[in-house]
Formats: sequence, structure tokens, C-alpha cells
Amino acid sequence: MFPYKKVTNLSDITVTTLKGIGEETANSLHAMGIFSVEDLLMHFPYRYEDYRLRDISEVKHEEKITVEGKVHGEPSLMYFGKKKSRLTFRFFVGRFLVKAVCFNRPYYKNKLSINDTITITGKWDQHRQTITVMEIHFGPFLKESEVEPVYSVKGNITVKQMRKFITNALNAYGDQLDSSLPLSLLQKYKLPLKSDSVKALHNPVNQDVLKHARRYFVYEEFLLFQLKIQALRKYKREQTVGLVHHFSKDALDQFIHTLPFPLTGAQERVLGEIIGDLTSPFRMNRLLQGDVGSGKTVVAAISLYAAHLSGYQGALMVPTEILAEQHAQSLTGLFEKTPVNIELLTSSVKGKRRKELLERLQQGEIDILVGTHALIQQEVNFLKLGLVITDEQHRFGVEQRRVLREKGSNPDVLFMTATPIPRTLAITAFGEMDVSIIDEMPAGRKAIETYWAKHQMIDRVLGFVEKELQKGRQAYVICPLIEESEKLDVQNAIDVHDMLTHYYRGKWKIGLMHGRLSSDEKEKVMEAFSENDVQLLVSTTVVEVGVNVPNATMMVIYDAERFGLSQLHQLRGRVGRGSEQSYCILLADPKSEVGKERMKIMTETNDGFVLSEKDLELRGPGDFFGRKQSGVPEFKVADMVHDYRALEVARQDAHELLYSQRFWEDEEYKGLREMIEKSGILDGDKLD
Repeated sequence: MFPYKKVTNLSDITVTTLKGIGEETANSLHAMGIFSVEDLLMHFPYRYEDYRLRDISEVKHEEKITVEGKVHGEPSLMYFGKKKSRLTFRFFVGRFLVKAVCFNRPYYKNKLSINDTITITGKWDQHRQTITVMEIHFGPFLKESEVEPVYSVKGNITVKQMRKFITNALNAYGDQLDSSLPLSLLQKYKLPLKSDSVKALHNPVNQDVLKHARRYFVYEEFLLFQLKIQALRKYKREQTVGLVHHFSKDALDQFIHTLPFPLTGAQERVLGEIIGDLTSPFRMNRLLQGDVGSGKTVVAAISLYAAHLSGYQGALMVPTEILAEQHAQSLTGLFEKTPVNIELLTSSVKGKRRKELLERLQQGEIDILVGTHALIQQEVNFLKLGLVITDEQHRFGVEQRRVLREKGSNPDVLFMTATPIPRTLAITAFGEMDVSIIDEMPAGRKAIETYWAKHQMIDRVLGFVEKELQKGRQAYVICPLIEESEKLDVQNAIDVHDMLTHYYRGKWKIGLMHGRLSSDEKEKVMEAFSENDVQLLVSTTVVEVGVNVPNATMMVIYDAERFGLSQLHQLRGRVGRGSEQSYCILLADPKSEVGKERMKIMTETNDGFVLSEKDLELRGPGDFFGRKQSGVPEFKVADMVHDYRALEVARQDAHELLYSQRFWEDEEYKGLREMIEKSGILDGDKLD
């Protein structure tokens, strides 16, 4: 035990207090975000070396293993190249005679004698019955622990030094770590103390101890996060006075009966949730998830009509001009038998027309305004904005959404997305919102037939495309890159456009679309495709969201293994929007098992929510959106995919605690309350 004074707040104790850490070492630790003793103790291993002795008959191919055995026969040493060598020898592991291969350690030859007991750690090749040696211990297995921690390090600090620093910190301060979890929760879930969990994560005796220690931090991390995000949601709901929409339910039902198709059960359920929000005194803050073609636009239209009936204006903001035009046309058709005035505002609306539109909006003559980010410009003023809807909400920043919301006096807000978000991510990334899901497709909609083809089958694929074009249909061909890349051996849009132009020899008009085109150029290309002036569109993923061409029935995706499942599903959703059967062909030669699994899953299901869960399992939460998405937290220990049951439990517990009197009064919850207070949520500085 080190002779340090007992303290209560380890975040106030700098790392230089510990033996062996001077200013230079402290600076290296600072670069890793480690400033205090608490930071050091919370710097957990990112993986563990498993030194458990294994039965070789139970080991999988290419798995890392540790085995103990006896040397059999003389070792053989070969040299090749400059100072490179390969040492091979055989040894008995139980009843198995196994070959060991050791590279660039010729000095091991003189240490190996027949019948010597050795312990080897290495990679197992099941086919050749060979272990590629990483580490040899000359003697029987004598590791103090079956599991050895491996830490991330930077600069001049080694893993060995990091272990030493953490050991010193544990000896000095390990017993002073206070748990933020009350005793009642520790007992309820049979969790160890925080101090014991920290020690076990850094020095696990075996896998069972490590698993038990993980349970504490998985639950604590999830509960603390859920308390923060649900407290924010509770605060927003209770501190913000919302609009109470009063309207005739009969009038709304009459409008619903005028629609050209009946609502699905999922649409009716979601609509009930939205109407409940509109008529409550709290402001709506709801995320509406629905797969491509599930009928979100109709739900949005009914919601906008409800706001209109109560005397308020509505706004629908979308990311692109094409999508804005499509929504405006769709809503105009749906409201054809009503007195609702709908207008479109984009950057293309200029001069006298724009001035006149803005005047009518301010005077309340426009009931619903559809547009792009042009809606949030300073000169756009509503008379009485009551409902704000944003489509593909992740395409807009928090600031853009806030500015639109401030065009009214606490209007209700509905966010829509066609990107199916797994339940675990929805709980975390959008925990401050209410979430509604349309998980049912309209009757009669034909499922898109999806096939996986190798690149060598391209002639057959293009023949299939031509048959669709001959029927008067249209097709997309998607490529991952704009131009050729030396680093990536993948198809690019420019080369594919040239190849197809030559292949079809003027039979069809072939367009090219990619991110380097200007907005005007993109609009012209899409307009030509929408009007069938272009029959085949070669594009990068810029068509992923917001393009609706019902005549397009064919989607070909080059190098499909380079995309995540959710992105492939979004791309596939560009077809299948009309009454004709549609097809999606994935051109891919995946090398990895994960890549092959992705292709297989895509051909088996059209359900975006099933795919999103699979995508999360295969890719992990950090890359689910194709980039690091703010709002998706990174936990030190917890894993949203593998620990999803604990996430559900923590969410339920957080809700129960926040809405109970004892949480705000009892001493045992003081640590959790302080954590919420420190976050600034209750001061209102987290409100966007």
C-alpha cells in the first residue's frame, strides 16, 4: 500500500501524484485524455490476451490459443533473405502431434530439447495442424492470470508502463472509488461494487471474473446515459409550453376517407400517437420512422391537415429541391378536394414570384409551405406556424432545425426518416424524442426481387437491364466512386458511364450523376431522368435519398460489398415505386465472410428494420450512419449491440426513477441526481 492521503474526489488528484509519473510522462498521458487518477483508473483495456490452456480438438481454424506440450524430435532451422529465419519443430499436445513454426527467433533452437515441457501461444491452422508461434514459455504453464489486459497507448508510453501506472493507482486509490449506483440497484441485479469491478477489469483472474465486472459498467454506463437523455426529454416536455390543437375529429376523418387508399394498421397507430401529441399541452418532439414506401407522406399530410383545421400553418422541410417538388405535387393531389393552399419555396423561386409568396405566407394565405433549407432564411415569416415536419431529418443540422422551429411560437415538431434505425440506436441517439414506427407496407405493393451476381456475369446483367428498357422502363446503375482510384480497385461512375455508352451503342440515352456536379447540373440530370429523356442513369450514392421515379424498375449496384446493408437498402428503395415488378442486382465479389453474409441477407429480405439490426451487428454502432454520428455515444465498456438487453433494462429503470418521488428525495440516489445536475440539463443550457 502506498502512503497516500485518503481523498474522496479522485478527479481532483493529478497523475503526477503517482510514483514514476513525471511531467514528461504526464504530458504523454494528457495526450490520451488522462489527467487525473480517476481518468487513469477508468482507462480500461481495449482487449485481453486469453492464456487459458485449451483442448486443441475444440479450437477453431485461425483462432489464437495457448497450449502446453512436450517437444518431439529435433527442431529444424532455415534462413532466407537478410536475417530472416524459420524454426520448425513438433510437439505433443495431449494425444495430438502438432507442428510449431516460429519466425525470426533462431535462438530458440538451442533452448529446445526432446521431452521438454513448453507452453506456446500462437495462431492455430486447423488444416495443416500447425501453430504459428507468437510466444514460447520454456516450462509448464505458470501465468498468474488466464487473462492479461492490453491497453491503448500513445507516444513513448508502453503497454507494460501503462500496466504499472494503473497498478500503482489501484494500490493507492482503488478502494476510494464511489459507485454512483445505489445499493438497492446493486442488490437487485447482483452487481459487484465499483471498486471491485475496476480492479477486476484491470486484473481479471479469469473470464468469469471479467464477465461479472463488465456487468457493473455496462449497466452503469447505460443507466447514466439514459437518465441524462430522459431527464432532458422530461425537462423539455415540462418546461416548454406547447400548442393545444383544437379541431373536429369528424372533419379529419372525412379528409382521411377522401384518400385514394385505406390506411394500414401501422399508419393508424402512428397517426393516433401524433394526434395525441397535437392535442396535448406539451410540444411534440417525435421521430417517425418508416421504410421506403411505407406511407410516411400520407401520415404527414393528415397531421398537416389537423394543424390546418385548428387554425395553424404547417411547414415541410426536405433536403433537396427535387424532393421538395415531389412532396409539393403529392400533397397538392391529396388536398385536391380541400380549401388548403400549398406552396413550394426553394432557391429557384426568385424575384417577384418569391416576394409575392412571402407576403401571402406572412398574411396567413398559405396553409402549408413545402421547401428546402430556403424555409429557414430570415425573410421567411409565418403568420401562425403550428406544425414543423422535416423529412430525412439527419440531413439537417441541429441549428437548421432550431431556426425553422423558431419561425413559430413553440410549434409541434415531427421528424421523419426512411432510414430504418435499429431499436438500440433509436433508444440512444434519439432518446430525447418519442419514436413512432410504421412497420407495415401498404397492401398490394410488390417486393423488389434482389439478386447477387459476380462481376464476371456482367453481360447477363446488362442483357437483363436491356429487356427492362425495351419495355419502356428505366434503370439506375450505382458506383462507389466518381473517378478511378489507385488505392481502391472498385468501379467508378465515369468509366461505367463510358462503358455503357459504348455497350448500348446509342440505343438509349445514358445520364451521369455524381457529387461534383453543381446543384443546377444535378437538377437537370434528375429532371431528364424523371421525364424519361434519360433511360439509364449512372450515379454515385447521391441518389440514395429523395428521388422518386415510378418508371424506374431496375437497380444495378457495382461493388455492392463496399456498402453497408442500410445504404444498400436505401439505394434499392429508389425502384419499386410504381405498379410494375422491380429488380435489384448486387454486383459483388466479396472476399470476407462478412461481405458474403451481407449479400446473402440482402437477397433474403426487403424489411429495412431487419436489415438495420443485421447491419448494426456486422458494422457496429459507430459506423452505422456511414460516419460518426453525433448523438450516438461511445461507451468505455458497454456495447449497444451485444448488451442490448441491458440497454432496455436501463432505459426502463431510468424512466421509472425519473418519474418517482423517491429518486428526487432519497439519499441513496444522491450520486445519480448530482450526475444529472452536473450535465447542466436542468439549467436549460442543453436545450437546442
